[in-house]
Amino acid sequence: MNEILVLYYTRYGATAEMAQLIARGIDTVEGCQARLRTVPPVSTVCEATEDDIPAAGPPYASLEDLDECAGLALGSPTRFGNMAASLKHFIDSTSSLWVGCKLAGKPAAVFTSASSLHGGQETTLISMMLPLLHHGMLITGLPYTETELLTTTSGGTPYGPSHTAGPDSKQPLSDEEKHLCTALGKRLATITSSLAAQD
Repeated sequence: MNEILVLYYTRYGATAEMAQLIARGIDTVEGCQARLRTVPPVSTVCEATEDDIPAAGPPYASLEDLDECAGLALGSPTRFGNMAASLKHFIDSTSSLWVGCKLAGKPAAVFTSASSLHGGQETTLISMMLPLLHHGMLITGLPYTETELLTTTSGGTPYGPSHTAGPDSKQPLSDEEKHLCTALGKRLATITSSLAAQD
């Protein structure tokens, strides 16, 4: 079974919902299974620790989750055109995996949510790709064969799914956004499965 890690940080829940939809897409591909993980928030004043088990939702990610995965979907809210500090903090802890080339050759994809339509979603997606490229991962996006990319008036990019949450972060995912999340999960799992078959 090819386990694909869906790793994300969420603040108001939209990125978590996207992660669940991506996981659902992964699970539609025979021989693939999603592993949902999140990261704890970081303190704004000093380094703080959280309980090992979150109060709700999936477990916190470990380096072993990354090491063991056959592929990765990485998601974050948009923070000034960049990934959230909590996710960046976790990614910055992966040097031992980089030294051992543990992620090299594995497929990866990215997704994000932002409060406004032009809130920096695309630069956030690209910012998440950069450390994955340093790890030697193979980045996949969404092709325009997903026709929702041509019709959406909310989120959605060829770099990966996005969601426009509105100024109060309460706007639900649109049908197009939901479809693009599921499509990304399926695409990532299909690529992961094809690569695993060549080994």
